[in-house]
Amino acid sequence: MTQREQAATAFDDLHTRHAAALTQQAYLLTGRPWLARRAVERGFRLAWQRWPEVAVDPDPAGWVRAAVYEYALTPWHRFCPGLRTARGLRNASAAGPSDRALPAALLSLPAPYRRVLLLHDVVGLGLAETATEIEASVPAAAARLAHARERLAALLPGLGLGGQPPLRQGEILRARITALPDVAPTAPLTAEDVRSGSERSARRITRAAFGGTGLFALVTLVMMALAPAPYTPPERHRATAAHTRTAPARHRGADARDQRNAARERKAARDQRNAAREQGNAAVRKKIRQARLAPELR
Repeated sequence: MTQREQAATAFDDLHTRHAAALTQQAYLLTGRPWLARRAVERGFRLAWQRWPEVAVDPDPAGWVRAAVYEYALTPWHRFCPGLRTARGLRNASAAGPSDRALPAALLSLPAPYRRVLLLHDVVGLGLAETATEIEASVPAAAARLAHARERLAALLPGLGLGGQPPLRQGEILRARITALPDVAPTAPLTAEDVRSGSERSARRITRAAFGGTGLFALVTLVMMALAPAPYTPPERHRATAAHTRTAPARHRGADARDQRNAARERKAARDQRNAAREQGNAAVRKKIRQARLAPELR
C-alpha cells in the first residue's frame, strides 16, 4: 500500500467515526441544516488538504471539530440573512415539544456560550481542554459555562438544573442533549467525495493563483506598451564664437621688464611736467621782482 493510500484509509476512518456526530453538533450550533453540513464538509476538506499536519496531531478529531465549529460560528454569517443562526431547529418535526424546546433554548444562547456548553457537557472535554480549544483562559471558559447553564435553567425550569451543583448540571445536560433524536437533515458526504472535492478545490485555487499572476503580468505589459514615450526636450545648438588667434603667453621675465620700462616712462613724464611747472613758476617770480624794482611802474 502506497503512502497516499495509507493516508486516504486513515482519513476515511476518521470521517466515518466522527462526521455524523459533528453534523449533529453543528446543527445544534446553527439550527440550519445546510449550513451544518457545509461546515462539516469544509472542516474535513481542510483536514485532507493539511493531512500531514492533522495526521501527527495528538487529537485529529479535535482538529477537525475546531475547524467545523469555527466555520459554523463565523461572525460574518450575521451579515447574511441565510447564514444567521436560526431561532429554532428547521427540521425538528419528528421531535416532541420537550425535545424542540431544548435545542431552541440552546440557539438562544450567545455563540461562545453554546460552544463551551457543547464541548464540555456534550463532547465531554475537561475544562482545561475546552479553554484550550476556544483559545481562552480556564476562568473565562468556566464563567461562560456557568452563565450558559444559568440561562438554560431560567429558560427551561423543567430540566431540573436549578439548585444543582455544577457537576450534576453537566450530567443532566449531557443526558438530555445526547438523548435528542437525530435532527440532522441529511447524512454527510462520503469520505471519498470529501477527498475528491478537496482536491478539486485545491486545483481550482492553484489555477486561479497562476491565472491571476499571468493576468497581472499581461496587463503590466500592455500598459507598458501603450504608455507614451517620455518627453525629451530638443537639443539646442550652442553658439560658438569665431575662432580668434590669441597671442602666445609671454615669459614672466619679459612681462617684468615691460612693467619696469612703463614705470620709468611714467616717472620721466612726471619729471618733465614738474620741470615745466618749476620753469613757469620761476618766470612768474622773475617778473614780480622786476616790477618791484622799476619805480615807474608804481
